[in-house]
Amino acid sequence: MKIVVSPDSYKGSLSSIEVSKSMKKGIQKAISNAEIKLMPLADGGEGTLDTLVTSTNGEFISEEVQGPLGDAVIARWGLLDSGRTAIIEMAEASGLTLIPKEKLNPLEASTYGTGQLIKSALNKGCKKIILGIGGSATNDGGSGMVAALGVKLLDSQGQELKPGGGSLSQLDRISIDQLDQRIYQTEFIVASDVSNPLCGPEGASYIFGPQKGATPEMVTTLDQGLKQYAEKIKQYLSKDILNEPGAGAAGGLGAGLITFLNASIKPGIEIILDLLEFEKDVINADLVITGEGKTDIQTSFGKAPMGVGIRAQKHGVPVICVSGSVDPGIEALERHGINAAFSILNQPQTLEEAMANTDQLIQITLENLMKVYKLSFEAKRVIT
Repeated sequence: MKIVVSPDSYKGSLSSIEVSKSMKKGIQKAISNAEIKLMPLADGGEGTLDTLVTSTNGEFISEEVQGPLGDAVIARWGLLDSGRTAIIEMAEASGLTLIPKEKLNPLEASTYGTGQLIKSALNKGCKKIILGIGGSATNDGGSGMVAALGVKLLDSQGQELKPGGGSLSQLDRISIDQLDQRIYQTEFIVASDVSNPLCGPEGASYIFGPQKGATPEMVTTLDQGLKQYAEKIKQYLSKDILNEPGAGAAGGLGAGLITFLNASIKPGIEIILDLLEFEKDVINADLVITGEGKTDIQTSFGKAPMGVGIRAQKHGVPVICVSGSVDPGIEALERHGINAAFSILNQPQTLEEAMANTDQLIQITLENLMKVYKLSFEAKRVIT
């Protein structure tokens, strides 16, 4: 019996790598001779770097770069595909977790460090760079990133803007004369499921600014700055980015990536499944096990289990989703190849208790599930 184990993380509890190992232990308790392929997943957000580098036998690189508020931080990125492909998580250099809650300030937070990581990947000769852009502390439209790559963003006096989204309203001129020319020979792919535009009520500042510490007054300032940024991009680069879907991702970093790096934005799970060559292992599998921290209606909007279900369904392979919790009303997932969904919670308990015992709860659930599955699998073989 061949089983592919491809969960996302149980956020706040176990990484996808840890979840997949727990699932394997549970399966082996029920079916000791099962052939189990571990293929932990991520969707472009937290954990994408670790998942891809570990699963593809890639290499971690550590760099000292500028953090979101200008302090030096050590950020990791990954080399894949014999050094031809880089995977960068912007949160490593410009993430929310790098700033104490009391110091959050999207007016000043910059993506400069993310640009430094991109430059490091170019220095290594990478021809494809994949960026996961979840978890940002910034709202600067990617202005810091492009400044690190040679773009000049100037005010009316010809001075470079200060870092952060708060200075964008002073933008008067953009020069790409010194933009790193290697960018034009490199493919940039952004792993993101965010479709928000750059500005307005559904834009970066209004929707995501508050979680980065923005007050209502800051939100107005940031939105006006991004609007000025879009106008100057249109004036100097002839690109209309204002209402481009995904431009508002990561505080407008999506806009900077699309505009200056000609990046394409794709659903994170699709990028990950392609890189891992998921279907090569699934095509001959008897069963796929996936899961996540919480399976609910949001899962059907492109989260990892749905991506797994769709790919497995193409080859007629059943999928069971085992998650921390499972909400009612997820029947739509059946249309996307998930045949059944189970929660690991086996008795009344607090969230803290469940998170402290996630490993054991996963093992117990998988052991019981696979005992039942083994019976049906063997019965099917007898009938056949």
